[in-house]
Amino acid sequence: MIRIRNVSHQIAGQSILQGVDLDIPQGGLTALVGPNGAGKSTLLSLVARLQTLQSGQIEINGRDLGQISHGDLAQLLAILPQVLTSTHRISVQDLVGFGRYPYSRGRLGPKDREIIADVLESFELQEIKHRFLDTLSGGQRQRAYTAMAWAQDTEYLLLDEPLNNLDIAASRSLMSRLKTLAAQQGRTIVIVLHDINYAAGYADHIVAMKAGRVETAGPPAEVVSEAFLRAVFDTDARVILEEERPLVVV
Repeated sequence: MIRIRNVSHQIAGQSILQGVDLDIPQGGLTALVGPNGAGKSTLLSLVARLQTLQSGQIEINGRDLGQISHGDLAQLLAILPQVLTSTHRISVQDLVGFGRYPYSRGRLGPKDREIIADVLESFELQEIKHRFLDTLSGGQRQRAYTAMAWAQDTEYLLLDEPLNNLDIAASRSLMSRLKTLAAQQGRTIVIVLHDINYAAGYADHIVAMKAGRVETAGPPAEVVSEAFLRAVFDTDARVILEEERPLVVV
């Protein structure tokens, strides 16, 4: 479990997070949702230690985040920041191999190669594994980057808006794959999403943020409602149930 207590954060004197208290459950898919500027990406970067914690405490599996060595953290938690485009002349297979660096230090062994092959298969990348990133579609490229993070073989995977610039088919495919893999392998995925329907349709747990604070958290059926949309997003929309999951009608 990721335990966050009284975390506040400022950037250039501006308050981004204010006294955040949150428990992210172990296992499954947790979606962070909220309007722009809510602090979702900042919170994710603090958990991944990409930014220095200014106040409060973060624990992962009962261990204080600040006391975990860089090597141990890289084998416990992976993060994929927002990825837009790439012109790098690197193959998909080599990119996925980068995910093994915390273990191989650049010298891939038999176990690393086995994991890379398994991940390429899990993300349906075998047929394009020798292609360069700059020849791929946006959906293929995002799938390759996500596979790289998955190859890191960590208990926790943090994804910051991985659906950006993806069409509906690529978005549905990626979310379905992540949900299935998390369930099959017992991993915890924390994902920042803008589309409430993807969060409600695929997440096991939703955390809603607004103005640097956590507004509410829980299973989608308990969180997503018309009152929730008004309180968090300042918008009116109808919410219906579809296969026991809430669906926002826009």
